[in-house]
Amino acid sequence: MSPSSPAAAPRPFWIDALIAVLPVVAVSVLGNAVTIPQVLTWYPTIAKPPFNPPNWVFGPVWTTLFALMAYGVWRILRAPAGTPGKPQALIAYHVQLALNLAWSCVFFGLNSPLGGLLVILPFLAMILVTIALFGRVDRLAANLQWPYVAWVSFAMLLNVSIWWLNR
Repeated sequence: MSPSSPAAAPRPFWIDALIAVLPVVAVSVLGNAVTIPQVLTWYPTIAKPPFNPPNWVFGPVWTTLFALMAYGVWRILRAPAGTPGKPQALIAYHVQLALNLAWSCVFFGLNSPLGGLLVILPFLAMILVTIALFGRVDRLAANLQWPYVAWVSFAMLLNVSIWWLNR
């Protein structure tokens, strides 16, 4: 196959942008659909630790984190075809994204802090795996995920505390 053939040409910028953004938006929309009703009903009724942030903090933080995630995965998608580790990095990224949604569904949707703990541990581990695999393809894409690790680590501490206070 010659380099000028359509199969060898890189995808257009906008296709990779859509592939990067749409899964993040889907997880955000679905996660909010599960979370928001519970933030108005169940969540106010449970005991929370004193370091629990006000509800208005979560939207801007998650918006920022989702933007960083989308930009990071876009950089991976833009790596040349055949880049070693690229397929594995994309798989790990999408697994952690699915676990992100699963946590919202379990913690909020099922009103289960214990179940949330059982999801957030592999979720955090998969973010770390994603960073390691992204780093083999694009160092900046990997580094963009560290704020996500910090926030999910904090969320894990909140999750543990909420479980403990409500057991």
